Amino acid sequence: MSRVCELTGKKAMVGNNVSHAMNKTKRKFNVNLMKKRFYIPEEDKWITLRVSTSALKNINKKGISAVIKEARANGILSK
Repeated sequence: MSRVCELTGKKAMVGNNVSHAMNKTKRKFNVNLMKKRFYIPEEDKWITLRVSTSALKNINKKGISAVIKEARANGILSK
């Protein structure tokens, strides 16, 4: 399973480790993902999603239903 947020589509970025002598080596910035269960009252069911912590902040702010509707509109989450 790839490290991609199921609601926002965030994935790993590539960058450099830079030493004191300014030597550069490639590195990866992984996404902070968590596996979380959410209850959707409209559908009366629980779903498990692998979401980033920034998506969790959005869910706390807007609600799970609004965030899922937005992700479906953006084409990130399929039905």
